[in-house]
Parts: sequence; C-alpha cells; structure tokens
Amino acid sequence: MRKKKLLLFSLLFAASASYAQQWPTVTPESYPGSRWWWMGSAVDARNLTYNLEKYVQAGLKSLEITPIYGVQGNEKNELSYLSPEWLDMLRHTLAEGQRLGMEIDMNTGTGWPFGGPEVTIEDAATKALFASTQVEGGQTVTLDVRPTSEKDRPYATLSRCMAYADGKVVDLTSKVKDGTLTWKAPAGAWQIVTLYIGKTRQKVKRAAPGAEGYVMDHLNPGAVKRYLSKFDKAFQSSGTAYPHTFFNDSYEVYGADWTPSFLTEFARRRGYRLEDHFHEFIDEKRDDTTCRLVSDYRETMSEILIDNFTKQWTAWAHKHGSITRNQAHGSPANLIDTYASVDIPECEGFGLSDFHIQGLRKDPLTRKNDSDLSMLKYASSAAHIAGKPYTSSETFTWLTDHFRVSLSQCKPDMDLMFVSGVNHMFFHGTPYSPQEAAWPGWLFYASINMSPTNSIWRDAPAFFDYITRCQSFLQMGQPDSDFLLYLPVYDMWQEQPGRMLTFDIHKMAEKAPRFIETVHSIVNNGYDVDYISDAFILSTRYADGHLVTQGGAKYKALIVPAANLMPDRVLAHLISLAKQGATILFNGHFPKDVPGLHKLDTRRAALRKLLAELGEKDFSRTQTYALGKGKIIIGSDYSSTLSQIGVAPEEMKTREGLQYIRRSNDKGHHYFISSLQDKGVDGWVTLGVNARQAMFFNPMTGQKGEAALRTENGRTQVRLQLRSGESILLQTFDEAIGEPVEAWKYLKEQSLSLNLEHGWKLSFPESLPSMGTETFDIDTPRSWTTLEHPNAQKTMATGLYSNTFELPAVVADDWVLDLGDVRESARVRVNGQEAGTVWAVPYRLNIGHLLKPGQNVIEVEVTNLPTNRIIDLDRQGVEWRIFKDTNIVSPSYQKNKYNDWDIMPSGLNSMVRLIPVNYDK
Repeated sequence: MRKKKLLLFSLLFAASASYAQQWPTVTPESYPGSRWWWMGSAVDARNLTYNLEKYVQAGLKSLEITPIYGVQGNEKNELSYLSPEWLDMLRHTLAEGQRLGMEIDMNTGTGWPFGGPEVTIEDAATKALFASTQVEGGQTVTLDVRPTSEKDRPYATLSRCMAYADGKVVDLTSKVKDGTLTWKAPAGAWQIVTLYIGKTRQKVKRAAPGAEGYVMDHLNPGAVKRYLSKFDKAFQSSGTAYPHTFFNDSYEVYGADWTPSFLTEFARRRGYRLEDHFHEFIDEKRDDTTCRLVSDYRETMSEILIDNFTKQWTAWAHKHGSITRNQAHGSPANLIDTYASVDIPECEGFGLSDFHIQGLRKDPLTRKNDSDLSMLKYASSAAHIAGKPYTSSETFTWLTDHFRVSLSQCKPDMDLMFVSGVNHMFFHGTPYSPQEAAWPGWLFYASINMSPTNSIWRDAPAFFDYITRCQSFLQMGQPDSDFLLYLPVYDMWQEQPGRMLTFDIHKMAEKAPRFIETVHSIVNNGYDVDYISDAFILSTRYADGHLVTQGGAKYKALIVPAANLMPDRVLAHLISLAKQGATILFNGHFPKDVPGLHKLDTRRAALRKLLAELGEKDFSRTQTYALGKGKIIIGSDYSSTLSQIGVAPEEMKTREGLQYIRRSNDKGHHYFISSLQDKGVDGWVTLGVNARQAMFFNPMTGQKGEAALRTENGRTQVRLQLRSGESILLQTFDEAIGEPVEAWKYLKEQSLSLNLEHGWKLSFPESLPSMGTETFDIDTPRSWTTLEHPNAQKTMATGLYSNTFELPAVVADDWVLDLGDVRESARVRVNGQEAGTVWAVPYRLNIGHLLKPGQNVIEVEVTNLPTNRIIDLDRQGVEWRIFKDTNIVSPSYQKNKYNDWDIMPSGLNSMVRLIPVNYDK
C-alpha cells in the first residue's frame, strides 16, 4: 500500500539522512508544492505538459489538482468533472508527473466543500430546526408545529415533538400529522419543543463544470460513502490510477449542525437521550445544565465528524493506495483528534501579524493578517503526537492584494510556518493557464499567484531552493518539543455561546484566549510544546524518563493550563503517569469539575477522590512535590513553574528573541532558526541541548561549515551571527564528527565601506510594455519609475543595473555586496560570473571570490512586481477580469479596479555598498 511505503521511506530517510555533516538527501516531499487550480477544467494535453514543465524547471515538485469555475467565453473547452474526457486529462497529468518526477495530488471534489450533482437533498448538509411553545394543559391542544420559515418547510422532516412539565417528559411525535400536533394535554404548564431536520441547501463554493450541487452531509456515514462511490466508478471505468494524495480543504460547511442519526449517535456515545432535555438544551439563559448539554452535543459532533467523515475518507483512500491531506480548522471537531485522523495534517496561513522585519516594506493594502504560532501548531502537534511524518500548510492565502505580493513578504511568513512545525508546504496557489492566454493569464482570487505569468516567477527558483533546503532538514529525524500541553477543549465546549462551535482559524482568539495566552507564555520562556487531547493523553505512557505518545514522540513533562473541566479518567491517567515517574505541571489550579451531564454525581465523586490524592494546594506560589516516582508542579506563573521541571530553556528565544524549532536525530539535534524581529544577533547563544560539535547550513545559499562552540556552566553555547530577517539551520552532534570540517566563516565588517553611488547605467533585457533597447545613464541607483520614458511607470520588467568601479587596495578576507532597498528581487553577476539571487532582506551577497584587483563590473538584474502594469491596464479600461465568479478582489473580497493605486517603486532604490569584511576567529 502506498501509504505504508511512504511512511517506511520516511523512516528510512530519517535514519540515514541524519549522519554526516552534509545537506540531507532531497526527496520529492522536500520540494515546495502548490494548489493547482483547473479553471473550468478547460485543460488540454499540450498545455498541461507546458505548465508542468515550467513548474518542474522552477522547482515545484508537488501539485494538487483543484478544479474550479471557468473563464468567460471559454465554455466550449470546459470538461465536465470526472467525465471520460476529464479523466483522460488526469491520466495525462499523472503520466507527465511521473516522467518529470512530480507528485500529483487531487482534491476529492471541486472548489470546496465536498459536494456535487450526485448529492441528493437527503444526503445534503443538514441543520436542526427547533421550535418551542408554551401551552396550558387540561385541554386538547392543536398546534401548527412546522418550521416557521417557508423556505425551510419543503426540505424539513419531523424528528421529534416533545412535551415537558414538572419533571415529566412526553414524546408526542406520533401525534403530529401533516405538521399539526393534536394532543389532549394533562393539567399543568407544558413546554412543547419540536425538532425538524432541515437542510442548509449550501452549494459547493466555486464549483467546476459538472460538479455543481449540494454540499454533502459530512456527519452522515452513508452520505459520505455514496459521495466517494462516484470516484470509484469513474476511476474503475476509465482505468485511471488513483493519485498520490487526496486533499480536503478547510471545513466551511456553514450551519450544518445536525444529521438524521444524531439523536441515536448521541444516546450511544453520551449514555442518555438528548430529546429528554430539549427544553434545557435550547434554553438561551444557559444555566449549568444547558451548558453541559451543549458540551455533550459538541463532543458528539466532534466524534461523528471524525468517525463518519475523516476516518472513512482516509480508509477509502488507503484502500486505493493513496493517502489523505486535510485541513481540520473551521470544523466543529476537536482539532487535535481531527488532524490526527488523516495522514498529513494541513494548517493555513494568512500572513505575518506579530513580527517586524527590519527593512521589510509593508504594503499599504496589506490585510489584517491572522497567522499566529498558537493556531498553526494544531496541525503539527497532531502530526507529532500521532507519529505522522509531514505537516503541510496552505501558504500565503492572503498577504496583500493581487499583483503586490513579493518574495520578500513571503519569507517571514514561511519562516513562521517552519517554526510552527510545517515541513511540507503548499502554495495557495498556481492557476493552470494556457500558453496562448493573454497576460495576466488565468487567475484565481488568492493573492500569491505562484505562476509563470507572475513576474516574481523569474526569481522564484531561489525561493524554492530555500524551501527545499529547509524542508530537507525539517523532515529529518523526530520532533523534539519539550512539553505536552493539554488542550482544554471541554472548557471551550462548555463556555462558548450558541449551539454549534466551529474552530474558525480567523476567530481562535475569541474561542480560546486563555489557551493562546498560555502557548505564548510557554514559548516566550524558551520552550516548545505540542498540544495533546484527552484521547491522546489516555494512550500516552511513561518510559525511560519520558512521556511517550501514541505516535512515539517523547516529552519531558505535561502541562495542564488552568483548565476548569477534565474527565475524571483523564486526571486518573495523569496521576498514574506521575506515579510511574512523569512530571505533571498544573498551572493556576487543579481541574474543578468534570464535563458533561451523564452520571454527573458519580463522575464528580471520582474526580473529588482524585483531587484528594493530589491534596489541597496553594497555587499562589510555585511548589514541587513528589507523587510516586514522579512529581507534581503547581503555581500560577509560568516563568517560575517551568523552571522547576529541570529542562534547559532555549536562550535564543528568551535572550535574543529568535524563533526556532528543534528536532532530534540519531546523531544529535537540528534547529531551524529565524530572526523574525527588527534586530539581528551576533554573539554566543546558549543552547537547550549539549553538543560536542555543530554545523551551520545556510538555506539561502547552500553554504555550510562548522560552528564555533564553547561550554559555559556546563551548557553548550554556539556563536551565532544572524541579521534581521535571516534564518539558519544548525545541526548539533553528540559525538565528534570524526573527519575534518571547514569552519563556518564569521564576518566582521571593517569600519569603512565602498559606496557605489555614481556611474550606474540601466537597460531592460525584459519589459512589458517595452522600455526599448536604450541604455539610461542614471548615475545613482534609483527606481526606474523616475525615468523620462512613457512606459517607465507602466512596465513589468527586469532592469539591468550595471556599474564599473575600481576595487580599492584594501586587505580583506571577503567583500559583502549590500544592495539596500531592492524592488523586488535581483540576480547578481560580478565580472560576468553568477554571484547569486537575492529576494528577501537583507539583500546581501558575499562576492569577494569574484572580485579582482583593479577594474570590476557589477550587473544587477532587478525584477519588479506586476503592479504597475495592472494599474495601467485598468487605467486604459482593458477588460482582463474574465472569470466567472468573484475572483480578482481586494482584501475586503469585493471586486475592485486598480487604477487608483499608487505606482510602486521598481529596481534599486538606495545606495549600493561594497563592504570589506574579515573572518573573525
């Protein structure tokens, strides 16, 4: 089975790649991937091959096919989803992917969420329609109990009609005929609650031709099975091979809070009948009983979504030799358990919000971004504790508006993904565009547009190399987070208003503010954590001084934040782990109560007994006490309580403000480190692990060398030089490497530098509209939008800045070229030889090996964004928005013209410096 082969290969790779001081072997999963939108599925074999070859030449090695709506006036070329013609194109893509060494994945549907024409109204997404009426007994009651909305009535089916009074519960369902209840009510004040099962009637968003229709009921196992059967029929009848991976996008099934079997599922899972408590369940006053009923409802929703959808979908994929990749966010389920139920958990990023990189230009149209370490870690935590080798990301969904996203904006967000545990990224995304399509080609709404039609594509291979090098390290070995952090999902289920609770990526600060604060407190104290759910705690064991999760990951302690609610069986297991030798930290207080309603008194008594075993404690001060062979730590200040665990913090975070992730391998450890802040680091940094030797690997350039180490107070320190915005890979070795290794070159700038402020010339090897063949004597480096040329403020171009200068007779070990403010990326040649590509701050290259005494020539090919060209098209009234649905949009998701945008600077925009440096011993 392909899944087993993939996992076995990953384990073998992890074991072999961690040996000597070399870059790890690059696998197909190491390369970046992208969501590949087939617009209208209007694809043909010639253009598929053309696109695939363009992608693989640049360094994209994974593609996920997601068909969506089409292009206006192109209906004759559209292929109906899963038709024989469509499957022909899929087979061609799979064959070409194999020829080119690419992995081809596929959305199990079109647009999102899953659905289509084969989804009947019976199998469509479902909602509950409750209605409540007060009646006086002692008379015959005749009531119209149909849903109040005329729009809901044609799709609604009666489920239950219940009456409640003075502790009595009467099922009146059989007394309802054609929507009318007739009942001789006994004396008393009765509340009658009726439940109709309705339909949301949500249609697939941005569906491709032939795939329009209702969104399926993800909670209904029969509906899921019937939905998947269409793929079985299509693939079997056509002889098409199944793809490498099936994908599911974020759960955006709006208002789907029920399924026909829900009451049966609830009774089986929770141990009592929800219909006996409808009157309390829908009570808007939300007393403790209502909150417990709602919590039990939410837990049931979570379980049946996982069991009936993600597990069934994954088992179906495995049957066909494929694996699954899934975004759990947006769903009403426990995110940890949902992510862990598939092969590759995938998070989603919306731009960097909490960090500032020195020199990084903020686009005035940048939207409010949502990427936060605490949210991104749900997917990687699930992968780590469940033993999944990969965590993927839908990357750069929104950084700014279309045509304004630069590679320099992408890097800090990519680095945040890496430190959050992502090691198998996917761009969002790449539209298929035929070679003959007029510029800007076929486009989808997401702003990154990582496509050959975008000018950033010219230098994107350097970015792809960076990603590949980072992911080759981050896929190596095993996760090495310090602690497990209990996810207090029962507190969320109990406390949040409403009925259905979805874990929306954009609103997690509202759903779990205390938990987010806890995550940042722990991280800011120099530790890394993985979240763990109740189910995974119950499968965690203690062995060899570590807590070991179901997937084999090892941790030094488990932290319970100030959780009010915890199942007694979970607390009992934590106490058992402590008695065996584990360290358990409770912050703020011990759990106060159990969740849910069933057998509440019995479970409360069990919890009280467990709490008595822990003893009454004063949490206002940090305390550590033994419990069996292990220990319990309590307190209310994380700085104090974490220090009692006995684990060395990473001072690169606490003292230097760096972001990092650490993994272990069979020779030691390895780190990805990024300076996502407005300052750099140059000095000795204490590591959280000890080492005999260490190596630096520069993911921007591929350079490597032995890092300088020393021991202070029994701890290993590494000398680290990192400028604002830069990143580095560090590998430590528990034993001596055993062979000569070239030392890492630490640089010390000399006090004087050479300012290349005069003598610059500018020409344009590429430009649309054309800048001609003229060479401009600009003297000082400046934006080409200042040129006296009719196309200077319109062109999407690569401008060649050149300068001839005399190298001064300065003794230096190397020379650093600092290009300053580059708009937006640049390829550099020195004396006709390639020096490298710079695409993110600090826009520096070491070029000493290419310089010579006397006269030297520097050539800098700067490529700008397509912004100015698209402004000009809108000012001319050119109609390039040719797509059938909301597409090229502003951050507010409204159709927008760009004619009022300001012209963006292009090219070199500041002084260029040549800095002599010495190797600092």
